[in-house]
Amino acid sequence: MKRPTISDIARRAGASKATVSFALNGRPGVSEATRRRILAIAEEIGWSPNSAARALTGAAAGAVGLALCRPARTLGIEPFFMELISGMEAELSARSCALTLQVVPDPETEIAAYRRWWAERRVDGVFLCDLRVADPRVPVLAELQLPAVVVGGPAGSGGLHSVASNDAASIVETVRYLAALGHRRVARVSGLPELQHTAIRGTAFAEICDELGLEQAVTVTSDYTGEDGARATRRLLSGAPRPTAIIYDNDIMAIAALSVAQEMGLRVPEDLSIVAWDDSALCQLVNPSLTALSRDIPGYGAHAARHLLALIAGEQPVADHRDEAAHLIPRRSTAPPREA
Repeated sequence: MKRPTISDIARRAGASKATVSFALNGRPGVSEATRRRILAIAEEIGWSPNSAARALTGAAAGAVGLALCRPARTLGIEPFFMELISGMEAELSARSCALTLQVVPDPETEIAAYRRWWAERRVDGVFLCDLRVADPRVPVLAELQLPAVVVGGPAGSGGLHSVASNDAASIVETVRYLAALGHRRVARVSGLPELQHTAIRGTAFAEICDELGLEQAVTVTSDYTGEDGARATRRLLSGAPRPTAIIYDNDIMAIAALSVAQEMGLRVPEDLSIVAWDDSALCQLVNPSLTALSRDIPGYGAHAARHLLALIAGEQPVADHRDEAAHLIPRRSTAPPREA
């Protein structure tokens, strides 16, 4: 069935296309009775404005965009983004605003998507995730004057509005906890090194380990997948002296580490303590259950959505929002080291 057009509505209503256009766009010159009749016909036949028409009239798109520069297979298994998007959707749907999601292979393609969305009026604003060090997307969004909220930051956000949590505080809490258990050799398996939050966590990790006088403060980077997390774990546990505790930047890598420890004849937590970032249901389903840094991820997404909608509406002032830092929930994957 072909897409309904303004001509179809005009034919059913017995009106000119100009009258139909005025009615659909809320312009004066049409009686209220005629406007209601035309809107009812449009709804009945499933008519909706196309993006080119919206661009010409300057009408709002009724949608916001989220472009994610991550492998699609990673997004399918990592709970964080699914929970984040669920929080965004809950807030957006309540305001009859759609979420346009696109997975992109690199920042250049992501920037091209922003330019296209804005030129075609497909979105009224965007979420910017995975902020990078010297992020090339930030000046482009500022140049386009495209309303944007950075999920992360505010460091490196270049004046764009941001919703962030204090990752450094969470790392400090975790390392202090492990040190209190008696761990002196603590390592970390991080995410992508070019990401701003990876750098923030890495700096905080090195500083607190130095402050506490820990013998080992090694960080190995990864791509967040279970496979890469497992490789990083084998590398750490094959070294001498091996760490007695490892902090992982997501739960998928931490779960993979459980299998690696078993494969190498190590017991968790007696021989190796494991801490996961972002506490999902998976952390409580594995054996032993994982000590994790927990936060309200759907709430985080909802806060970002509220700020973006306020920005689009021109509400002033729209201040940066500092979300609650992830807090540590001890479970069975951490204990005093057997060597202590």
